[in-house]
Amino acid sequence: MADFVRITDVAPRDGLQNEPAAIPTADKARLVQLLAACGLDEIEVSSFVSPRWVPQLGDAAELFAAIPAPPVGTIYSALVPNEKGLDAALEVNRASRQTRGEQMISKVSVFTAASETFSQRNTNATIAQTLERFAPVIGRAHAAGLRVRAYVSCVIACPFEGPISPAAVSRVVEGLLALGADEIDLGDTIGAADRQSLRTLLADAARLVNIADPQAFTLHLHDTQGNAGACALAAMEAGVRSFDASSGGLGGCPYASTPGRRAPGNISTQTLVRSIIDAGLTPRVDAKALQRAGEYAQGLVGG
Repeated sequence: MADFVRITDVAPRDGLQNEPAAIPTADKARLVQLLAACGLDEIEVSSFVSPRWVPQLGDAAELFAAIPAPPVGTIYSALVPNEKGLDAALEVNRASRQTRGEQMISKVSVFTAASETFSQRNTNATIAQTLERFAPVIGRAHAAGLRVRAYVSCVIACPFEGPISPAAVSRVVEGLLALGADEIDLGDTIGAADRQSLRTLLADAARLVNIADPQAFTLHLHDTQGNAGACALAAMEAGVRSFDASSGGLGGCPYASTPGRRAPGNISTQTLVRSIIDAGLTPRVDAKALQRAGEYAQGLVGG
């Protein structure tokens, strides 16, 4: 059993995309730089989505232009919802090759859901339509030398449909693998998982993808119920070796919030690192640098 656990910090993208107040590009760039100093395996920097839908991420190209190239051992990635988003990501790489001699983005991500209702609310498309949309994106990304991660939201429960069966998740995973996705990323979007439901999900997913391969499978946990650390431990016991996390615990699905209480965000990178160490495994991260990044991240959102 491999003792190394891969970490993708999603604070600059998933952590900030639902913030009500605008975060200046320079502040986001500082966050990325602090995260890059941590030795993390991957940083999801932004999303090339329409600013009309996600205004907080409308400065993706400017953000990439404002940050240094990633240090050795770390890669930058970005979310692309469609071919237009991919075009923008490829333009960032074209410009960075011209000015820096290297491309900034090594991986792009697409996203769908295991819930039809959530898919239509979040992407304005059915699950089948999202898969159709991804086919040219994945093909063109591979032709450009980029790896492709495929997110699946609501793998445990949906805020509109309730519990989601592992079989429903597997049907979506099968479709994504058939399109050529390099990495499957299963998201517990509203933080509904417990140890048992997660074990059941992972056992079913393991029929289709090697959940122990950190290049092929990632788990994305939210801490809505305060048990994401325990779920991470259960996943590691099942063999998972790649996780998303967010420095300072930034983020949180708006659909999991209530009028009087904002839902806690993604599992914090700090909590994930503690869980990895508790499991007797190894995170490749500088703890002091991570603390600085987490404090800065929370300061950006008034935490």
